[in-house]
Amino acid sequence: MKIVVLVKEVPDTYGDRKLDLETGLADRGAGDVVLDEITERALEVALAHADTNEGTEVVALTMAPEGSTASVRRALAIGAGSALHVADEQLVGADLGLTAEVLAAAIRRIGPDLVITGNLSTDGSGGVMPAMIAEHLGWAHASALAAVEITAEGITGTRGADAGAQPISASLPVVLSITEALPDARFPNFKGIMAAKKKPLEVLSLEDLDVSADPSIAPRSIMIAVSEKPPRAAGVKIVDEGDAADKLVDFLVQNRLV
Repeated sequence: MKIVVLVKEVPDTYGDRKLDLETGLADRGAGDVVLDEITERALEVALAHADTNEGTEVVALTMAPEGSTASVRRALAIGAGSALHVADEQLVGADLGLTAEVLAAAIRRIGPDLVITGNLSTDGSGGVMPAMIAEHLGWAHASALAAVEITAEGITGTRGADAGAQPISASLPVVLSITEALPDARFPNFKGIMAAKKKPLEVLSLEDLDVSADPSIAPRSIMIAVSEKPPRAAGVKIVDEGDAADKLVDFLVQNRLV
């Protein structure tokens, strides 16, 4: 079985995140970047299956700037057997539609039986990428699984719900997304880090994938303005002099909160 795991480089969750007000994009130079934790968990799901199923091939796939090689190598150090990195200047600021199209094209090139990804990234938090990729591929989609079992024929799992858990099953090929209910990824040891330097890492462009970023070919989301979040205004203090209730009601009405 061949499994593709989507991995993503994101600004460090524990650091400051800033927007470049000229481009509207995250300022990658403002802080550290890391491999998104949810994608590491997705990688762990694939590796756990590979541990007990000989012949399983795990490929890490990412779409990121050329300078993201270190994050891709981390996925290899954790245990992926190879990686494919899509990097192209035309992808700077790519919207969800173009991103899904590019990743689907890369997945077709790899030819896997299964795609595993996180349910949403910690930077964009779109939460729709797995479904969009499945639509491009014409595959089944199992979303937001809190538990998953992989077999040679398909996958089974559960999705959390208000009233309990929903059983989910699908035949291969399938795109599945997992939540943070799945275990943390294994930590890359020294042997894994050294081995990662020799593992295959292919870098492809849009031309290699026969995908165009031309907005005239397909509808794209276009950002027309970006501004810094205004500073938080001071609150209103109400001193109870017998009319606090009236003042509170007036405040709520004036701010259209009731």
